[in-house]
Amino acid sequence: MARPKILVVGAGFAGVGCVRRLERQLAPDEADLCLVTPFSYQLYLPLLPQVASGVLTPQSIAVSLRRSRRFRTRINPGGAIGVDPKAKVCVVRRTTGEIVYETYDRIVLAPGSITRTFDIPGLVDNARGMKTLAEAAYVRDHVIAQLDLADASQDEAERLSRLQFVVVGGGYAGTETAACLQRLTMNAVKRYPRLDPALIKWHLIDIAPKLMPELGDKLGRSAQKVLSDRGIEISLGVSIAKAGPEEVTFTDGRVVPTRTLIWTAGVVASPLMNTLGAETVRGRLAVAPDMSVPGLDGVFAVGDAAAVPDLAKDEDGAVCPPTAQHAMRQGRKVADNVLASLRGRPLESYKHKDLGLVVDLGGRDAVSKPLGIELRGMPAQAVARGYHWSALRTNVAKTRVLTNWLLNAVAGDDFVRTGFLARTPATLRDFEHSDAYLTPEEVREHSATLLARQD
Repeated sequence: MARPKILVVGAGFAGVGCVRRLERQLAPDEADLCLVTPFSYQLYLPLLPQVASGVLTPQSIAVSLRRSRRFRTRINPGGAIGVDPKAKVCVVRRTTGEIVYETYDRIVLAPGSITRTFDIPGLVDNARGMKTLAEAAYVRDHVIAQLDLADASQDEAERLSRLQFVVVGGGYAGTETAACLQRLTMNAVKRYPRLDPALIKWHLIDIAPKLMPELGDKLGRSAQKVLSDRGIEISLGVSIAKAGPEEVTFTDGRVVPTRTLIWTAGVVASPLMNTLGAETVRGRLAVAPDMSVPGLDGVFAVGDAAAVPDLAKDEDGAVCPPTAQHAMRQGRKVADNVLASLRGRPLESYKHKDLGLVVDLGGRDAVSKPLGIELRGMPAQAVARGYHWSALRTNVAKTRVLTNWLLNAVAGDDFVRTGFLARTPATLRDFEHSDAYLTPEEVREHSATLLARQD
């Protein structure tokens, strides 16, 4: 008899956590293991703002999947664009554009999320995101390029627009991005004697009434004060009405001349979840407490793309937030449940109490709330960086990140522009291929094609 095949989709915290647990627990001939991911690395997303600001190198937070001594997983280099749970077929578009098929006996869906956008005129054509390694590297190049171009310009209007920056989104990603990049520009402008530092203006806006409400009122106000004291203009209850290549219009009527719009206003589950024809909760696939999908044989879902019931909260309908700590633990638990399903054992429910939150604002500034304890300044920074450092999966990654932090603390920022996509301005639609997914009908057509080939 052929060995059963376990297919894992996505190499984020949940997907990699699942694969690593399976590699340790599976007997040598018990099952075949395949991972579908465009890149053979796990990206440590919480540190992307530090890549954008140059504190960390891109390689330091891209943790190779092939360094494991127990490595036994076949990697299919592509993205899953559809799943037919009846035929047990996953449709994969490889990085070359070729369409291939992966059959499975058990599938773990951990495709993560994509940047949430709205039907705002000009948004997808003029905004940049902060969701991928390529976006972080591009944003860094773009911001430094604005300083170079402003310094060379003789046009005051052009200079003003290049030295104003707008970040939309008052959550962790937006706040950390604005904080880290503002610090970079203020340090960099010292090397541009023709530029007046007072012309550099950063705007952080969010439609919500509070900045990072998950932190609570006190820490949220502390973070807001740190940013305001640095000169970042914070506007709450405000969003974007229109985005152009050289100006942005806010919903309160203000028009800000800018060449830099960074969009971090939340995420939505991967569109892959809509291809299964199963129940979703705000785009996230509805799953049972054991992370299996009701009514679909052998299908499990975890991470940002799954609405996993939060049993640690005494609230009806509560689901786990899309955070790294939940994704990592869900990945390990779902691996145990996949093994249990293969071995005829009962599945266990996922339950984890949130350990707290950390927000790195760059330099010595941070706010943290570990285990409900509110911290600010250097103690908070120590907790934030200690948490991120310990969460990195390999010793090589830990060494690289620690070395980068120490080097930045001693030598300061560098302002090297690599020329990444310098002649081809890239926007949200260029980095996140959200239009690549199939409809459930198209997925079934592909399954029928595969079955016809097999016959």
